[in-house]
Amino acid sequence: MEDSTSCIHGSRGTREPAGAELLSEQKIVAEIAKATLLPNPRVDWDAWIADYSRIRDAIEHSYPDRFPDFNGRMWTPGGFHRPNPARQRHWQTDTKKAKFNLPRALSAVGFDDAPGLFRLITLRSNDQFNTTVYGYEVSFRGIYGTREVLFMNAQDIGSLGLKEGQVVELMGAANDGIERTMSGLRVTPYDIPQGGLGAYYPECNVLVPVSHHALESKVPAAKSVPVRIRAS
Repeated sequence: MEDSTSCIHGSRGTREPAGAELLSEQKIVAEIAKATLLPNPRVDWDAWIADYSRIRDAIEHSYPDRFPDFNGRMWTPGGFHRPNPARQRHWQTDTKKAKFNLPRALSAVGFDDAPGLFRLITLRSNDQFNTTVYGYEVSFRGIYGTREVLFMNAQDIGSLGLKEGQVVELMGAANDGIERTMSGLRVTPYDIPQGGLGAYYPECNVLVPVSHHALESKVPAAKSVPVRIRAS
């Protein structure tokens, strides 16, 4: 694991899997790859899953300057630091200076404003790590016992004739012919800009079109998803 200070630590699981069909993240990725890609003698998916140290060997081979002796340093007390040249003001460019790219447009949401159209921000709770949920209480947002909430601006709630606690459904508005819906969300007033909505992922991942992504990295644009609201 890598912590927030770019130090990498070894980690050993101590609990048995909760079920026979529960797979590791590595196993899931490997099985998807085997089912979709042609065999590659340089990528032995089964061997990697049988021994994770082989994955680390491959990482070291790919990035020898960042991960030298990866397996040998796994259990260094406090972890070992992964270098970040930008942190040292070392710019790996032809001019040895930082370069900035101009945005192609002032708006990066990928769609225009329209009556009744909202921008959904998917977010996680404070008791969640990536897609792993550990609890159902978010004290700083005043949410207890559920994750099925829709954070809304109070003025938007009023303009739509909704009420706090009312259950609504979100409908995807990507105009690509695919129906996407997420129901059972409780209207919750929150300090969020008008036209914006907030709800938790991975529950709301179903609303994010595959085609809605960053131009170059292809990262899903899950912070600005076009949706409409319908009262249940």
